[in-house]
Amino acid sequence: MSQSTPKNAGPPNWAISFFRRFCNDHLCDAVLGDMLELYNRRFTKAGKRKADWLFIWNVIQFLQPFALKKTKKSQNSNTAAMFKNYLKVAWRSMGRQKMYTSIKIGGFALGIAACILISLFIRQELSYDNFYGNGDRIYRAYNEFASEGEVNKWTSFPAPTAGIFKADFPEVVKAGRLIPYPGWFNAGSNLFRRGDQVQNTYEEGFAYADQSLIDILRIPMVYGQTENALADPYSIVISKTVADKYFPDEDPVGKPIILNNDEKTPYKVGGVMQDFPNNTHLQYDYLITLTGLEFWEGEQTSWCCWNYNIYFELQPGTAPKELETKLLAVRDTHYVGHLEKNGDQSAEEVKKNHFFRLQPIAEVYLYSDGIHSNVETGDIQFVWLFGGVAFFVLLLACINFINLSTAKSANRAKEVGMRKVVGSFKIHLVRQFLAESTLYSLVSFLVGVLLAWIGMPFFNQLADKSLTIPWLEWWFIPTLFGSAVLVGILAGLYPAFYLSAFKPIDVLKGSLSSGSKSSRMRSIMVIFQFTTSVVLIIGTFIIYRQMQYILNKRIGFDKEHVVLIQGANTLGDRVKTLKTELASLAGVQNAAISGYLPISGTKRDGNPFWREGKSKEDKAVGAQRWYVDSDYMGTLGMKLVDGRNFIQGMAADSSSIIVNQAFVREFGFENPVGERIQNWKPYTIIGVVEDFHFESLKGKIEPLTMVYGEWGDVVSVKVSSSNMKEVLASIKGVWDDFAPNQPMRYSFLDESYARMYEDVQTMGRVFTTFAVLAIVVACLGLFALSAYMVEQRGKEISIRIVLGASGRVIFNLLTLNFIKLVFISLLLAIPLGWYLMKSWLDDYTYRTEITWEIFVLSGLIALGIAVLTISFESIKASRMNPIKSLRSE
Repeated sequence: MSQSTPKNAGPPNWAISFFRRFCNDHLCDAVLGDMLELYNRRFTKAGKRKADWLFIWNVIQFLQPFALKKTKKSQNSNTAAMFKNYLKVAWRSMGRQKMYTSIKIGGFALGIAACILISLFIRQELSYDNFYGNGDRIYRAYNEFASEGEVNKWTSFPAPTAGIFKADFPEVVKAGRLIPYPGWFNAGSNLFRRGDQVQNTYEEGFAYADQSLIDILRIPMVYGQTENALADPYSIVISKTVADKYFPDEDPVGKPIILNNDEKTPYKVGGVMQDFPNNTHLQYDYLITLTGLEFWEGEQTSWCCWNYNIYFELQPGTAPKELETKLLAVRDTHYVGHLEKNGDQSAEEVKKNHFFRLQPIAEVYLYSDGIHSNVETGDIQFVWLFGGVAFFVLLLACINFINLSTAKSANRAKEVGMRKVVGSFKIHLVRQFLAESTLYSLVSFLVGVLLAWIGMPFFNQLADKSLTIPWLEWWFIPTLFGSAVLVGILAGLYPAFYLSAFKPIDVLKGSLSSGSKSSRMRSIMVIFQFTTSVVLIIGTFIIYRQMQYILNKRIGFDKEHVVLIQGANTLGDRVKTLKTELASLAGVQNAAISGYLPISGTKRDGNPFWREGKSKEDKAVGAQRWYVDSDYMGTLGMKLVDGRNFIQGMAADSSSIIVNQAFVREFGFENPVGERIQNWKPYTIIGVVEDFHFESLKGKIEPLTMVYGEWGDVVSVKVSSSNMKEVLASIKGVWDDFAPNQPMRYSFLDESYARMYEDVQTMGRVFTTFAVLAIVVACLGLFALSAYMVEQRGKEISIRIVLGASGRVIFNLLTLNFIKLVFISLLLAIPLGWYLMKSWLDDYTYRTEITWEIFVLSGLIALGIAVLTISFESIKASRMNPIKSLRSE
């Protein structure tokens, strides 16, 4: 039938399109042809307008239910039924292959549990200081001094700096100061009690702060007003936790607080603040006001001493880099001016090399590596390390899934072939296999979440955190579900396309069976698994050796059996009598008074030194200045290499000084004893102490000096190791006589030293745990592959046994290929592990050596585990009864 119409005549195009869209495909062309022929006759007799209306009416009339295309609802119904069938087939497949299913899900679940735990850790680390409403405008200032190839960074500034920044630069809305340094008067830790009580309690978390710092951080108050919480002299803000402890169910604002038994200078509670969140670098329970406070005469206007951290709130739109350039005017006018006024020869060098920098508050916690401060910080490299380990463990689990899926391809080949013969398209098979992998992933995620929940306490101990599973967070369940689907699809893509690509004719001929046993891709994946595992093993050994090197290295003092008694400063002059009585106890070898100790977190006092009379000619040498008594070096086992020690009661020793070897080298002294140097006053060098480490082994030993002083907040007691319990009881008895209202607090020097390296210990625990986890995951896959190989080669093995092959021959036949893969992994892992761990050790000035036996031992462990894993199935196969396998032949 003709579908032609007179020239320039025809029904509306939209009506034809509408008809084609909704009419059933097998009726569309035939019916439309008849309708167009009818339209032509009507056009000739009645004209175009009437023909158009009648055509539209015919379209409407014809689109009855029988003629319509299948609706979207019916399509969705078919799709849902098909998807349901996919899941049913997948579930049956899982049930038929219990061992492979268990390994797939178990490996996946381990990787998922690791990812969940580490993702929560990373989320916690990245959230630090991101909760301030004006956080994008809050910055911390720090100094940068670059000279002779070394860059030093630190956060302390002189007292007047913040006020000058605020006054001279309109970009600065507010500037607030913080003194977080332990041992700086009442910063750090103190004995604390209410004004109406006599019992003291040791508390930590004290810092000095300006009222403007509270304004910048917008710290919310439970009691009192944010605007004036630290506005009055001798006021203190306490946290809600402290208020609940000491002032339960009452408003403590205005009530007196006594620190360190100093009743002459009571503090008044100016406010109760909400506890600082866990995810901030500012972790304080007590903020002591700086209002009206001057630590010594002229301290608040002097540029001599650098003790204040400074935080800014900037105007919106301020460019920090441009402001840094403007801040150089303060450096030149005030700091350089101060140096020039005092004739300090370092003034010109300061102009060239000293800069003021601004750091966003959100970067303080993770991006402060190399910036010396005294606030809690993390390390972005540690975050990346955790993330990388989690990624690789999950990747190993995915590789197991892919390997096992492709290894079982021969078992699925007939299924694929038959489906294609009866009309299945490749896309349908891909969907089926992706549905299977997604189902595996969903089940694995359920098991993985359960494992993460069970393992959370162990992980918190491992990483020194207090994380919880965020069950009630709105994003948690959707994220898990979305991740399960995504991981399932990604892990199933290769097996899905690999399996769906089988050709029916090859399947029916049986030519796929042999090819599936030695897949090149599977070999590559096994190599990747064991390469990753060996790198983790190497890392574990080297981190452990570095930790042992740090803890056992000769560090220049004896840290063993030294008891540190804190809070002795509250006794005033009686601390000398306490020391004498402690030294007379049986089992006590020596005792000393000083708050300056060779462990991080104790008192420090950096000072400039010159040769006497050369302060206006020579550049200053920076060094620590510690106050110690005559028994300090004997108690801590330090060694004098030249000169003498302090002598108690010798008046001349008030102007004497002992220096370390690094100080001698810095000054270039050949015969240092008797040399005259000056700080704020002149000293005579009477002795040289052997260099000892008083900070982390990451840095070199810096110059240090000791001057005589019989005061401090710590009494160090050297005790014998034979009767530690009895000696401690005797020490406590003496302490109770001196301070009946103050519980004795003590620690051991070696434990405090070890805590300096908690980050290394944490990294070691992480590497050990995840190295074991990676090995377990890899061995699960290797076990399943070896079991599958035995299954596939069962008849071949039986025939070999019948022909006389020994168990050893069968064992070698089944294990040799896998052992080759492990050896290839070792060749790849050893240089990679060496490079990565060498880069890590480069952060330490004092470090262990990377020796060949580490790699040999790591390789033997990996090889031994692999052989043991394979051996179970190999030995089982070598001892099998060939009749059972050959019965069907």
